[in-house]
Amino acid sequence: ILKTLNSWFWWENIWMPINCTWAHFVDRDGLVFPKPHQLYATIPYAFVLLIIRFFSERYVAIPLAKALGIKNVRRVKPQPNPVLESYFRECSKHPSQSEIQGLAKKCNCTVRLVEKWFRRRRNLEIPTVLRKFQEAFWRFSFYLISSIAGFIFLYDKPWFYDIWQTWVGYPFQTLLPSQYWYYMAEISFYWSLLFTLGIDNKRKADFLAHVVHHLAAIGLMSGSWCGNYVRLGTLVMFVHDTADFWLEAAKMFNYAHWEKTCNILFIIFSIAFFITRIILFPFWILRATLYQPTYYSTTPVIAYFLFNGQLLILQGLHLYWGYLIFKILRRFIFLK
Repeated sequence: ILKTLNSWFWWENIWMPINCTWAHFVDRDGLVFPKPHQLYATIPYAFVLLIIRFFSERYVAIPLAKALGIKNVRRVKPQPNPVLESYFRECSKHPSQSEIQGLAKKCNCTVRLVEKWFRRRRNLEIPTVLRKFQEAFWRFSFYLISSIAGFIFLYDKPWFYDIWQTWVGYPFQTLLPSQYWYYMAEISFYWSLLFTLGIDNKRKADFLAHVVHHLAAIGLMSGSWCGNYVRLGTLVMFVHDTADFWLEAAKMFNYAHWEKTCNILFIIFSIAFFITRIILFPFWILRATLYQPTYYSTTPVIAYFLFNGQLLILQGLHLYWGYLIFKILRRFIFLK
């Protein structure tokens, strides 16, 4: 069954134009092509990023937070109590007064002690300001470095200025070393975010959106790698990263209560977000993926629909987050 599924997945009609086979993608005559098995390396690379994250958060983010006036607040742990812990995890984190009285009788203690236990236990679930700062610092660092690296990798490439160049010579476009490392770093980063979703700060408003975004990003980048849509893929990654580090910087100064700096950074982020995600992405990137391939092939392959479907999912998330950003800006402008 697995062999059959594997042969279906790598069926050539899914991934490449007519009259092309996987044999055409063997390195030759100075041409180097992306190979699907290279994506396995993103998993160990993700763990390398997690190690870098640990040391950067501990030895860079914490001293920086202290310099900005953020104190490490130590939460008081409640006394170990298996009965209350089981109720907290399986039933409710906010028990009613009658439930508290029943738990007090069961544990042979006062109602006030049970209330105090639940209050302290709930506080342990809330990340400290320092922890939030550390996470924002890591994301800020990666997005900033990725944006700078992406610009260095792309600024001298013709497809950075003329989107039509992404299709010239397709599918026989050679893979550049810069493109390889750009892809490996980006996919590894999103794997690392997925690995730490359970311990990172919980976002009630858009937790599910983040999960969908990370999975769609990994699927899209991996698929574009296998289909050699690398030129377009690097443009998509660059467009996404250039706005994100402004948001993480705004968060960092928000946690430090530098209100004016936070406001300025958030306004810059909002402008960058709407330019890159609401204007450039649909009218530049999506135009190149939806419209321009019809000039190079009269019979689109299945991958055409798979990739564009994922890109449209990303655009839907952009519109959702754009709506949230607009609500914040409206409150900021009209309600001070």
